[in-house]
Amino acid sequence: MNNSIKKGYEDATKNAGAQYGGQVADQYVSRINEAIDKLNDDINRFKGFKTSSDQLQGNVAEYWHGDTFNINAVIDGSSDRANVPGSHGLGSADIEIGDIEYGLKYYKDAIASAKAQSESYFQRFCEYKANGHPNTSFADYLAQNGINEDIPLYDSIYSGQVRIIPSDQYEAAVEYLKWKIAKEATIRPEQVKRYQETLDHLTTKIKHNGMESVELDRETSQKLAQLAKEGKADVREFGISTDKLMSFHHALAKGLEAGRTAGVITMVLKAAPHLYKCIEELISSGQIDEEEFKELGLKALTGYAEGFVRGFVTSTLVTSCESGILGTSLQSMDPGIIGALVVICMQAIQGSYRLSKGEISKEEFIADISRTTFVAVCGVGTGMALAALTMGNTLAYMLGNFVGSLLGSFVYTGIDNVVMAIAVEKGWTFFGIVDQNYELPDSVLKEIGLDIFEFDEFEFDEFEFDEFKFDEFEFDEFKPDFITVLRRGVIGVHKVGYIQD
Repeated sequence: MNNSIKKGYEDATKNAGAQYGGQVADQYVSRINEAIDKLNDDINRFKGFKTSSDQLQGNVAEYWHGDTFNINAVIDGSSDRANVPGSHGLGSADIEIGDIEYGLKYYKDAIASAKAQSESYFQRFCEYKANGHPNTSFADYLAQNGINEDIPLYDSIYSGQVRIIPSDQYEAAVEYLKWKIAKEATIRPEQVKRYQETLDHLTTKIKHNGMESVELDRETSQKLAQLAKEGKADVREFGISTDKLMSFHHALAKGLEAGRTAGVITMVLKAAPHLYKCIEELISSGQIDEEEFKELGLKALTGYAEGFVRGFVTSTLVTSCESGILGTSLQSMDPGIIGALVVICMQAIQGSYRLSKGEISKEEFIADISRTTFVAVCGVGTGMALAALTMGNTLAYMLGNFVGSLLGSFVYTGIDNVVMAIAVEKGWTFFGIVDQNYELPDSVLKEIGLDIFEFDEFEFDEFEFDEFKFDEFEFDEFKPDFITVLRRGVIGVHKVGYIQD
């Protein structure tokens, strides 16, 4: 593979893991914000309703609990989703998650909410008869509402459901139900079951598979109901925002997930040329070079490690920035730019270590960082351009970034060659980027008669036989004292010095 192509491919591969991590994190935070926007839309759907806030708050609470559960499910990466069916049938659930049903009662006080949650079929039937249906039998009432006629007379209408009430009413409601159970146990034992079942299922929020909805008190539900009627509700003002619901733990979890995939992507890209070479050799000769096969394994291992670190760090940073965990001022940071900065910083750390160990020169360090920065910027720019043409498609961005990084590497090589040509011709250092070395080669110094300090070398004496040699006639040759021609040229990475022709 041509050196410039090889270098360009390596540069593009270096950026791939970081950019993938950034894009995954960006999509993650976007999904969370979409879930928050859905809650806002669901509450504001009551705009223009003439219903009083005291009545409407129950409907608002249904969407609040259902949608905040879904928001937390997205944050935790769960596929569980709550559904608000909007049904008003007798005993129908207000929220459903799979086979689990939830019923909400947001009444004026704890006793009223607890009574509503424990209401029996017979109580509701008596209310129905009192409201203009005196001749209806209990069996007819159940049949009209699609209820099995074998249902126990004093069972709660919401039996089997999880009962949710305002968070500020919970303690008082529990005390009331305990008092009611103790009282009914002495005078009407048949009533105890529904009160006990209500107490056992009473809560202030949805809890399912380790995820929860956000608690809502009576006062806040009234405020939301009033704002909903005006179409002005903004749930972010009530604490439903990424910076309030998320923690650094979530950013780390998403970073680990993205890092694993980024590691695989980088591993495949880095090992691909060596794998191709192995396959080509196997086809042509029927054998695989052992050293080449070892190199393939080494590239795969180092590629995964490098890709994982870049993907993990980028994803964690992007999630932390866009969610507001690191402050609202960083929420508008572009994930592509963050990915590029991660690559540049990691390259600077690696280069700084090698520089401190004396493995590279200052000029080599500067050249490496300059190249990395230029290639990263080209990748981000091309990725953004292609993504814009495809309505923000992530795959298009990744492809654009890879191609842009590859082209950026070629362009940088061309620019670098021009810079070095000018440095050779004009003697410029370009503010320290190029080292102008004016030391003469040792061979030239010896030729003009200067002593060169060299370390003494110990040599063993060798035994040689005496040999008889015929005298040979030799012509005298004229040798000028100094005929070496020197010119300025590139003698190292960003290093210009004398070259002997």
